[in-house]
Amino acid sequence: CVGRSPPVMNHTEGGLVIFSANSHPSSREISKRIGERLGVELGKVQVYQEDNRETRVQIQESVRGKDVFIIQTASKDVNTTIMELLITVYACRTSCARSITGVVPYFPYSKQCKMRKRGSIVSKLLASMMCKAGLTHLITMDLHQKEIQGFFNIPVDNLRASPFLLQYIQEEIPDYRNAVIVAKSPASAKRAQSFAERLRLGIAVIHGEAQDAESDLVDGRHSPPTVKIPLLIPKEKPPITVVGDVGGRIAIIVDDIIDDVDSFVAAAQTLKKHGAYKIFVMATHGILSSDAPKLIEESAIDKVSVCLSVSLCLSACLPAGLSVCLSVCLSVCLSACRPVCLSVCLSVCLSVCLHAGLSVCLSVCLPAGLSVCLSVCLC
Repeated sequence: CVGRSPPVMNHTEGGLVIFSANSHPSSREISKRIGERLGVELGKVQVYQEDNRETRVQIQESVRGKDVFIIQTASKDVNTTIMELLITVYACRTSCARSITGVVPYFPYSKQCKMRKRGSIVSKLLASMMCKAGLTHLITMDLHQKEIQGFFNIPVDNLRASPFLLQYIQEEIPDYRNAVIVAKSPASAKRAQSFAERLRLGIAVIHGEAQDAESDLVDGRHSPPTVKIPLLIPKEKPPITVVGDVGGRIAIIVDDIIDDVDSFVAAAQTLKKHGAYKIFVMATHGILSSDAPKLIEESAIDKVSVCLSVSLCLSACLPAGLSVCLSVCLSVCLSACRPVCLSVCLSVCLSVCLHAGLSVCLSVCLPAGLSVCLSVCLC
């Protein structure tokens, strides 16, 4: 029943311990909310940086024979975030925990999941490090590529945030029936098609880019060969065009990550030129690196909505003129809005995972009538 307080679970008697592995204050907030949803107090752990920047983790209660869930959200200092998680996992392993589940809403280095030039597949390296540290199960959300799950030799639950974003579109965009779902590149067309089919809307794809973001995918095949063989003909990008009708309609750009916003800003300008009168951007992970908020404020984008899957120091990263609201709309039973964030999805997932021992899919996890997003609104 909506509105009823969650049952209080004694984590000592039930063998369940939830730790927050991040030293950043804003990152501990989602851990606290998940604990409140489950009726479980957070486990006692100290995670901090020493003067020489070494990460130190001190588990301050017994985890012997218990099921440990370690919640870690990515922050701006991603490498410190990774070390905090690995050391916390290893500390629980050496303390004889029965199982160690990592809850990582945004998986770091997920964009580096392909061989690029003479680089490396960093996602594979990170997966191996997590497994070696002692992780027995991973719960994450909207991996950049689903194939990343294959890098692990442990069970991985890749939850989806699209039900939250879909309901947000239906409840917060009054004239959404006059909208069109837009993929800012052909690579995003599959995700846009999924949104369009569920909302019964049309789809548009922006084709052609001034600069190819994936141009560094060359893996050495153009190097001078020892044997004379025909070289591949280089690709040429056509002028930027919009495949689909956006004139006089609301354009909703969907993607999984908003980090470097240059491509979103360019897409918004193109859509404006083709007659779109309002432009929204929806994504799961709002990294918003560097001066991204400022670029969004100065662009043709009207509103950006992301899930609270990463740590955002809002007072630092958002300039004046941007208002931020975290809203959860319980459209079935409640007319008011209150902050809850992704703790709803993750806490149900943890509960089902622990008591049923099954691999969890989002259709089982998500209660009806919930919409979660962090809205960055242009004043």
